[in-house]
Amino acid sequence: MTAKAVRVHDTIAVDGFTPSGSSDRQPRPLRFLVIGAGSRGHAYAEGVTHSPTTSASIYAVAEPHAFKRAEFGNRYIWGALGMPRQDQEFADWRDWLQWELERRRRQAAAGENHDHHADDPSCGSQLVGVDGVFVCTLDETHVEILQAIAPLQLHILCEKPLATSLADCLSIHRALVPARVGDRPSAPSKVFSIGHVLRYSRHNQHIRQLLLVDRVIGDLVSMEHCEPVGWWHFAHSYVRGNWRRQTAHGDGSLLTKSCHDVDFVLWLLSSPPPGAPRDTPPHFPRSITSMGSLTQFRPERKPAAAGTATNCLSCAAEADCNYSARKIYRDLHLARRITEWPVNIVCPDIEDTLHSSGMVTAEALLLGRLREDYDRMTTADADIAARPWYGRCVYEADNSVCDHQVVTISWDDDLLPSDRSRIAKTASIRMIAPTEKQCERRGRVYGTEGELEYDSRTIRIYSFGTQSVSTIETPPSAQEEKSHGGGDFGLTSAFVSAVDAVENQGWEVGDAQSHYIGCTLEEAVRSHAVVFAAEEARRDEKVVRWKEWWDEKRRLFDSESPCVV
Repeated sequence: MTAKAVRVHDTIAVDGFTPSGSSDRQPRPLRFLVIGAGSRGHAYAEGVTHSPTTSASIYAVAEPHAFKRAEFGNRYIWGALGMPRQDQEFADWRDWLQWELERRRRQAAAGENHDHHADDPSCGSQLVGVDGVFVCTLDETHVEILQAIAPLQLHILCEKPLATSLADCLSIHRALVPARVGDRPSAPSKVFSIGHVLRYSRHNQHIRQLLLVDRVIGDLVSMEHCEPVGWWHFAHSYVRGNWRRQTAHGDGSLLTKSCHDVDFVLWLLSSPPPGAPRDTPPHFPRSITSMGSLTQFRPERKPAAAGTATNCLSCAAEADCNYSARKIYRDLHLARRITEWPVNIVCPDIEDTLHSSGMVTAEALLLGRLREDYDRMTTADADIAARPWYGRCVYEADNSVCDHQVVTISWDDDLLPSDRSRIAKTASIRMIAPTEKQCERRGRVYGTEGELEYDSRTIRIYSFGTQSVSTIETPPSAQEEKSHGGGDFGLTSAFVSAVDAVENQGWEVGDAQSHYIGCTLEEAVRSHAVVFAAEEARRDEKVVRWKEWWDEKRRLFDSESPCVV
């Protein structure tokens, strides 16, 4: 695949919506920077490249791993036979930030138009800026990056989770939203989106239409939602991989794996339905509880035959272990010439090695990475935590996150004349590791007039009135199946369309945010807050009363981090 420009969806009025503002500016190409060329960076770059939308392209990348950076650039920016300009590749996002600040300083000193698009890259010699940034780095880095780039006034799409603590989420909101002045409400000055991709698959949007607009099962009474993580997927990411340890605040896999599942349930049961006036308040929860623990991947569960082995490649029980790293990465993937995730997470250059040097060399590279290990007695904990260990025994790892967890949420009646969905109701959200299915969500919604059951492909509706069943098939395409049922593409397209509406069509940011993104930064922060409330409920074995809890958290944040206006 080579770098390619795309077109943004034409602007269409929905539900009688008419955008404010107008523009006499000649439409121009949109340019984006991707920070982090890992799997999520590729997912969003793919979305930009394949989006049927005005010209928009990935213009630059910031990535410390040289091979990842070059591969990403070859695929999405300068092409396999091209060469990057000096403003298109950076080894660190801080390098790009310093370059951008210097570019703006030089532009201002020269008395040029301060619009960072005054320069035209087609001339070859000019250095240009970007319209927006995709933040696709590790979770704990988001807060520093977002706070640092906030003054640049760029459009931002940040991968989930927004941050690893509630205080950091609130500080990001403060950095991106101007302080309130008098009676005027504060609002972001640029488009912002979060990687809650479940909102953007056509399958899930169809579910929402059926429940909230068509009301096929009447008033919603209760909902059960499950994310089956997948037995080896959990071992890869949450026992051996980057997300295996709780944060400093004691939060873990619910945040890093299932925060968009919590958001999905809130989108259906809390967010105003499609077509509601923009100022319609959410249906806030009454209470939140949670239970969960780390059950399976602990030293006491280690097979006796494994003895003192800490690495799969030196373990006597490896041949009989389901979680053998050799079986998962070599036998299930590389031996079948599958070099994408998860194998390319273990060895970023595995595909290039396989194509250039053959299977024997590629296998040797993979097994060499899997042999890497540590001794707890001689290796500092900080060094252990600093990187993943994909060949490590799953029963001897340094993981601490739950491998199963259930969250329950309840709502009271909060009726509005125009919205019958705001009745008392309940929801349960289950995150479970040892499953056959991998991230193929499933669930059931109970209503006053029927039931709706869903998985990742099928929607089944049962009517009490007719005692009939109707089934709707929405199988994802091959491309969609690898991208959250098309959610990655849907989110990317929505974000690029919103940026295009602001930059090329003269829309107000709030209008574009509402029309295309359908979720404000405030709503994204509040969705994360529900996750943090659930984790607090789990750790303290208590019921969190949402309104009191949320008011108190914001009060404490404001008192500890006063905003200077």
